[in-house]
Parts: sequence; structure tokens; C-alpha cells
Amino acid sequence: MTLPTPLVSVVMGVRNGAGTLEATLSSLTQGQNLDLEVVVINDGSTDQTGTLLDRLAAEDSRIRVLNREGRGLTRALMEGCQEARGTFIARQDAGDRSLPGRLEQQVACLEADPGANLCSSHVRLVVEEGATATVNRLAEESLADGLTGPAIHGSVLMRREAYERAGGYRPAFYYAQDLDLWSRMVESGRHRVVPEVLYEATLSPGSISGSRRQEQEAFHALIVAATRARRAGESELPWLEQAEQLSESCRNARRNPRREADGAYFIAACLAADHPELSRRYLERTLELNPWHLKARLRQLRAR
Repeated sequence: MTLPTPLVSVVMGVRNGAGTLEATLSSLTQGQNLDLEVVVINDGSTDQTGTLLDRLAAEDSRIRVLNREGRGLTRALMEGCQEARGTFIARQDAGDRSLPGRLEQQVACLEADPGANLCSSHVRLVVEEGATATVNRLAEESLADGLTGPAIHGSVLMRREAYERAGGYRPAFYYAQDLDLWSRMVESGRHRVVPEVLYEATLSPGSISGSRRQEQEAFHALIVAATRARRAGESELPWLEQAEQLSESCRNARRNPRREADGAYFIAACLAADHPELSRRYLERTLELNPWHLKARLRQLRAR
């Protein structure tokens, strides 16, 4: 039996997300008024993620689950996008929420602009306790070269045809795979932004943006170099080889409490103005993870 083609395919990769996954999927299946499918790659989870996904897929035929051994987010997204059947592909991260109407507004944006390949939105970043840390409001002008962001991968919707024409995600980039993709997609079409908060992302000390900032910055530098070479008609290969070497080290990396401390400190700094008590708790978490974190110690002393 041939399945009907959805307008949007939402692609997710998840590992050990059982605690938040149901709310994330509900924000898609109950909050978006259009024809969609949700393609979820269960990337080697060892908690109850697989059991939860199987139940949700049995209850809602729009949810398609692929259970795989852990290969990392990039390869999970590559397979998910290959499986996608929609005219548009939207990203979504486990633990985050698409706010009501997100996908309709992004689809409308791209349908109104045939020269655009992808669309993001403003994003509210919240902590696990529910407080808002900051709001990401990147302007279209800052995204024109494809090398700035968007900062929140999950907020993007793109034309599937443009994604495929650009070559899709590339396995050389274990982190910053989104930036590598956007840098290629904007070469044939604009990056539009819906100037409303349509996506809510959760910050935690152990998140990639918090605990893997150094690796992300290294990948960013390689993406900039590869992009400049490509746009000058030169080979990207030297930079892709360096990216693959960096990815290999990332695949074998172990949890680093000091890196998580940096993530906790970033959250504490974001919360300081509007949520001082919660900020104090994140400073305490920073120092639990790294008692020698000088910035956290100084901020803690000033707050007394």
C-alpha cells in the first residue's frame, strides 16, 4: 500500500530521551495543523526511549520509528532525512517543543518566497525548571552567508529538494552538522526567519551547546575554511579530512564534568537578572562540577 505524501516530515534523532520525549512529540502531533509525519531515529538508547516510541507509534500512525545502534546525531539525521517523504523537512530535538502553529507559519514563509530554501524562527531557551534563560532573535541579514547559524538547529524547516541538491548532512561533522548544511543551502536560496517565537529549546549543563563549545568552535572554523574554498572554486577535501579527524576524537570522548560546569555557568549567567535564586543554584551546580571554576566563584561572591 502506498502511503500518502505528507506536506512536512519532521526528523528527530534521540538517545535516552524518555523523560521528555512524549511532551516533545505531543507538541508536533497536537500543536501543528497540517499534514505531517514524524521520523524518529532511536540512536542507541539504553533507557525506556525505545519502548515509549513503539507505544506512541502504535497510537499515532504519523510517527515512524527506526531503532538503530548508537551512531551519533549526524548519521541519525542523514537516515531520517533520507526516509522523509514530505515536501518540506523540519528539524526537532528531543526535549524541545514546537509551539502551536510553528510549522504552518514556516511553510507559509517558504511558499510565499520561491527563492528561499530554509526558514527558522525566534527561539525561547528555557531551563529544566521552566524559567526563560534568553530568547534567540537572529535577523535574516546575519544568516545570509550561512555561517552564523541559526543557533538552534531544531527550529529550522527546509525544502526537501533543496536539502538533497545541497548534498544533505555530511558525516565528517560530528558536531555543527547544521552549520555545514546551511552554508551549502544558502548558496542556492535564501534563509528566511519568521520573527516570532515558534520554538522552545531546553538548556541543560550537559547539552552539546554547553559542554562541547570548544569542539563546536573548532568545527565552525573548518566549515568557514571549507566554504571559502568551495566558493572560490577550490577543493574542500583538506578541511573535510580535518573535520573527520576531529569527529573521530569526538566519537570516543567521555563525559567531562569540567565542560558541564561551563554549561552550568552559562545558564547561571543567563538567569542572573530575572531569576537570581535559580541562577544561584546553577552557580552551585557549576562549583560542584568544577570547584576551581574561577568565574563562578567570583560571581557567587559578588551575589552575597
